[in-house]
Amino acid sequence: MDSAAKDEMQPELSPGPEWPEQERAEQLARGAALKWASGIFYRPEQLARLGQYRSREVQRTCSLEARLKSVVQSYLEGVQTGVWQLAQAIEAVQGTREALSQARGLLQGMSQALRTLQPLRERVAQYKQLQAMSHLLPRLRAVPAAVAHTQTLIDAQQFLEAYVSLRELEQLREDTWAPLGGLELPVFQGLDLLFEALGQAVEAAAGAAGKLAREDPALLVAAVRVAEVETGRTTPLGQVPRDWRQRCLRALQEGLEQTHFGSPLLPAPGALPGWLEALRVALPVELATAEALVAPCCPPQYNVVQLWAHTLHSGLRRSLQHLLAGPELEAADAFALLHWALHVYLGQEMMGSLELGPEADVSQLEPLLTLENIEQLEATFVANVQASVSQWLQNALDGEVAEWGREQGPNTDPSGSYYSPMPAIVLQILEENIRVASLVSESLQQRVHGMALSELGIFLKSFSDALIRFSRDHLRGKAMVPHYVPYLLAALNHQSALSSSVSVLQLDGAPSGALAPVEAALDKLQRRICRLVLEALQVELQPLFADLPSRQWLSSPELLESVCERTGRFCRDFGRVRNPTVQLLLAEAERAVVLQYLRALMQGRLVCRGAEERTQAAERLRHDAAQLQQLFLGLGLEENAHCAPVLLALRELLNLRDPALLGLEVAGLQQQFPDVSEDHVSALLGLRGDLSREQQLAALSSLQAALPPSPRASRRALFSLVPAPAPAPASCLPSGSCARARLLSE
Repeated sequence: MDSAAKDEMQPELSPGPEWPEQERAEQLARGAALKWASGIFYRPEQLARLGQYRSREVQRTCSLEARLKSVVQSYLEGVQTGVWQLAQAIEAVQGTREALSQARGLLQGMSQALRTLQPLRERVAQYKQLQAMSHLLPRLRAVPAAVAHTQTLIDAQQFLEAYVSLRELEQLREDTWAPLGGLELPVFQGLDLLFEALGQAVEAAAGAAGKLAREDPALLVAAVRVAEVETGRTTPLGQVPRDWRQRCLRALQEGLEQTHFGSPLLPAPGALPGWLEALRVALPVELATAEALVAPCCPPQYNVVQLWAHTLHSGLRRSLQHLLAGPELEAADAFALLHWALHVYLGQEMMGSLELGPEADVSQLEPLLTLENIEQLEATFVANVQASVSQWLQNALDGEVAEWGREQGPNTDPSGSYYSPMPAIVLQILEENIRVASLVSESLQQRVHGMALSELGIFLKSFSDALIRFSRDHLRGKAMVPHYVPYLLAALNHQSALSSSVSVLQLDGAPSGALAPVEAALDKLQRRICRLVLEALQVELQPLFADLPSRQWLSSPELLESVCERTGRFCRDFGRVRNPTVQLLLAEAERAVVLQYLRALMQGRLVCRGAEERTQAAERLRHDAAQLQQLFLGLGLEENAHCAPVLLALRELLNLRDPALLGLEVAGLQQQFPDVSEDHVSALLGLRGDLSREQQLAALSSLQAALPPSPRASRRALFSLVPAPAPAPASCLPSGSCARARLLSE
């Protein structure tokens, strides 16, 4: 297009209104120019150069005007070009709109033509289907027979042939899908069911893998091959993949579990050890069969040995959990399960056998029994064993108590000591239970050990209570026992046997004080038996000491001879008590006789009338001390354990002729026997009959100033066990002894 045409198409530009700022800009420019000119031409000498400045400004003004004209011209040309392009675009859009309108008309005509041709198209498709079916018709006619034949092959467990036949039928079905547009013929409706039947047959064969590996390995191999081929092939679009490999693996696991753990019935009480023993034999055989026979029939990726081991482990674990969730087990069953799970199962007899490969290792799997299971079984075992032990100990005690009332005396061993198997039975029961518990675990051993010590303490308490009832009934006359003391001595031997052998219950590594409560209970039982024996001795001797001291006692030794005779007869059976208990018993018996003697002296029945009677009394004390010493030395008591020498110390108080020296004798008596009191000394001084009140007070005052007891002083209680004569309450002062108060009040 030429410039004339462009000029015609360009719109005329009307001059717009003036800018409001134009006048202001001109004023500012004039002001700036005046300011500049006044600055330049302020001095007269600058006026000579006015022409130069004028020509320069004219040139500058012309240059600016030229530049402005150029910019404005360029802008106007751009606007003209844009307007021309917009006009061209309008023309192009109009042409496109007309072309689209024509195309819409043509399409509407074609759709009508297509609707006219649709029946023809359908007829063509039907013709193609009929043509394809005419070619496939011979094969389709053979489908029912092929289906029946395939079912026969499946029933005959000919898996490979059945699978080939099914694949051919499936391929024929796929060939008919495309011509029929995805339509399935009725003749193929049972094909999926036939595939499922083959899958179930393969699954059943895999479930009996152990049996088939021994009897018909070819059948197992065929089943596994069919499963592998079916798993590896690509299925047609729209068909769910058949993962027969996983079905085979699940069947292998379920069949194995069903074989060994399929019975829902739990082992009956007492039958659990037999069930565990059967598993101990069967599981290694099963793993050996898997490694030798089943694994060669399966692909390597099946990891048959590992699968077998893990499946057996999981099935056994579930069975045990089910067993523990049922009724509480008996002690024998709980012990058998603990020992089997903790020691036998992972031992060399079973899963830890060196004949099994590393694939059979189950040590990294979850344990058969959780910590809660072990805690539950240990608690059950300990509770049941405790009930049994308690019953056994009670029966042993009842049998022993029943013998106490018989006409015959206690049994003796070859050495002549009283003997009963009860202590050995008690310790054997406890020791055996602790030993059996150690076969399971240290924690169970510690539990049973604590239970054994507790039951032994209860047994000793029951034994002590039975002895008290036995003694009470005898002393009250409710049951006349012909051999009362011998059976007490036999009980003392039982205590001695228990005390000497209780160390067998000490665990290795246990703290040394673990047996302290039992040892304390045994010591308490020993003291109680000794007290019962001494009470019987006191009952024997009490009538004889009723006349001591007396005038008859001063003149005749018959009283103490009767005491010694009856004491000797009473202690005759002490020789049947084992050492060192017999020494303790003899020492306590000798002290009991001396205490009876001292009690009699403290009663104040005799007061010497003169020096002759004091001499007789002193001599009688010496003679009696010697006679008692001779008696107990003859019975076997060691000399350093005698208490009779206290009579010799009392003899000195009576034999002293100078009353002024009584203070020294009293102080010496206190040094030898620190438990002597002022009341005892006052009662003894009263036997002399020759002391004034001042002399007795002087002698008693020596007790306050006496030196500390000598290291050789007797540490055994004597005077503290002898009651002193009690004065009237009114004569006792708030402080000080009653003897001193009585003397001061006279």
